Amino acid sequence: MSLADLQGALVLDPTHTTLSFVTRHAMVTKVRGAFENFEGSAVVDAANPAASSLDVKIETASVDTRNADRDAHLRSGDFFDAEQFPYITFKGTDFAVKGDVVEVTGDMTIKDVTRPVTFPLEYQGEAKDPFGNTRVGFEGSVQVLRSDFGLTWNAALETGGFLVSDKVTLELEISAIAQA
Repeated sequence: MSLADLQGALVLDPTHTTLSFVTRHAMVTKVRGAFENFEGSAVVDAANPAASSLDVKIETASVDTRNADRDAHLRSGDFFDAEQFPYITFKGTDFAVKGDVVEVTGDMTIKDVTRPVTFPLEYQGEAKDPFGNTRVGFEGSVQVLRSDFGLTWNAALETGGFLVSDKVTLELEISAIAQA
């Protein structure tokens, strides 16, 4: 099935979906992380994209960079402030199908800041799994500035530059299950 034929309700499969990020650390290397707990649902109508919808809710406390101290710092008020703002949300507002790519524009809220973000998601296809579920896959990435969302903590380096890059790449590997 092609993207142009896709239609119906979908739910993200959190065990086979990765919502991750990459940013520069100390100007010389990259740090990668992901969110372990999230949920999302969509109604897709590729023939009439305006009838589509998408809602995603991510637990900020579930951030995992494989370093407990860094994760605690990311959960603190310097970054996500997970205690006061337990979720990052994304609500799709516009959908455009261009070949095998759907461009999903929506309102992303981190902390108390909401900004529009467009994710170009490449359709990876559809498959029936051994349990009878119809799975649909998408992959994509987009760069955002964390300062646009009020995530401004940083430390200057004596050699110039900053400890954490303002530019963050958000990477999505999505497995969604069609709903009856």
